[in-house]
Amino acid sequence: MSTTSLPAPDHSPRLRDALLAGDFTVDGLLDLLGAPAYAALARSETVPALRATRGDTRLETLVRLFLLQRPVPAERARAVLPLGECLADGWVVEDGPDGAYVSATVDVRPYGGPDGEDWFIVSDLGCAVGGASGAGGHGEGVVLGVGGASTTLAGLTVRTPVAKALDVGTGSGIQALHAARHATRVTATDLNPRALECARLTLALSGEPAADLRAGSLFEPVDGETYDLIVSNPPFVISPGARLTYRDGGMGGDDLCRTLVQETGERLADGGYAHFLANWQHVDGEEWQDRLRSWVPRGCDAWIVQREVQDVTRYAELWLRDSGDHEADPETYAARYDAWLDEFEARGTRAVGFGWITLRKSGSERPSVLVEEWPHPVEQPLGETVRAHFGRQDYLRDHDDAALLTARFALAPEVVQEQVGLPGAEDPEHVVLRQNRGMRRATKVDTVAAGFAGVCDGSLSAGRILDAIAQLMGEDPVLLRDRTPQAIRLLVEEGFLVPVEGP
Repeated sequence: MSTTSLPAPDHSPRLRDALLAGDFTVDGLLDLLGAPAYAALARSETVPALRATRGDTRLETLVRLFLLQRPVPAERARAVLPLGECLADGWVVEDGPDGAYVSATVDVRPYGGPDGEDWFIVSDLGCAVGGASGAGGHGEGVVLGVGGASTTLAGLTVRTPVAKALDVGTGSGIQALHAARHATRVTATDLNPRALECARLTLALSGEPAADLRAGSLFEPVDGETYDLIVSNPPFVISPGARLTYRDGGMGGDDLCRTLVQETGERLADGGYAHFLANWQHVDGEEWQDRLRSWVPRGCDAWIVQREVQDVTRYAELWLRDSGDHEADPETYAARYDAWLDEFEARGTRAVGFGWITLRKSGSERPSVLVEEWPHPVEQPLGETVRAHFGRQDYLRDHDDAALLTARFALAPEVVQEQVGLPGAEDPEHVVLRQNRGMRRATKVDTVAAGFAGVCDGSLSAGRILDAIAQLMGEDPVLLRDRTPQAIRLLVEEGFLVPVEGP
């Protein structure tokens, strides 16, 4: 575990002012480095950025010091930072003969908030650039910075104002930072005390209110409390043992993710949302969808999306590379690889799924639980898409088929129609409705559903539209009314049609 002391937050406002004055922001980095070099940083490739920061401007100095972790001359640092305070608080230390240089003690990475905020994420050295791919070879208590998983979870989260938010396994504090913008009170927990200190620094350096930081595993530090919003990017990796705190949960198989989801029900306030990233096992003789449905706590609606599946060999290789084991001697690497495969074989695991789990505390006796596979591109942020999904579940739960026929609907504004068939054919083989926003779904519909959707503008009830379609097609309107509500229900559930309320 890392033993280097972390900085004190005492003079964070002064350091923040200096970073902003030096244009050490996401926009400033893009202007200085250019898009290719900036994108290379996310792949843990620093050479392009080093080449772009060979001058002595304020921004180049800050990038080399805090983002690329290169020593800079003390005089250059003094020109851009309150150096005495940074040395006293521990953000930098003297380096080289007679203290002619200074080096950073932590990674500091500019991070843009959803409304243009200039934030900074503090993590352990070498772990801000590239996320988990930059963590190989570090100690078990290492604290990572921004990675793809962090930004995915932040984008999924419903951002309505709430009284109390909880970030379980906060790490460097990214989710707590986002929550601070719309929650009156933010609590953040982590098993690793070093992570809590990094989260404290992230919030302070970003100019956001301090969170209530508590040490402990999962919900232990908040026993008996409830929250309007719960988020967690937990240590979800399914591994033999718990070598690395930031990724290995220490429970067998996917038990940590299952426990986290199941215990959320009693921690979530009525109407509250919980968002998780998770891994789950695909086990012989069991449908993975049934496995996940069994995790959903009573009184909660759920939307679970599997984004990716890896066979056990690819999964083991991914995380062996993450920990730097691929650079060990061949016998050690082979032994650790064997241990992973032994673990999977013992549990009958043939593959591992990765995805998102969202819960909403509805209290309904007829909960809506949707488990689906969606490996296709989506448009982030998805928070509003997630909120709208659960709103539609409430609507459909409250409207039987007869009520649907008296309701009015409008075609969602981002939906387009595609006709598929042979060139020159009089009629298409089938019609596809496609969303250009959010989940970017596509669904195949028959001519009746396509015609129905195309007419929906909120002015006529569904029943009246179907009667008109029946007359045009020469069909029995009673039979058409009987068979169409299920298609309407599906189009509403998937967001192609939006209920229109009011007169």
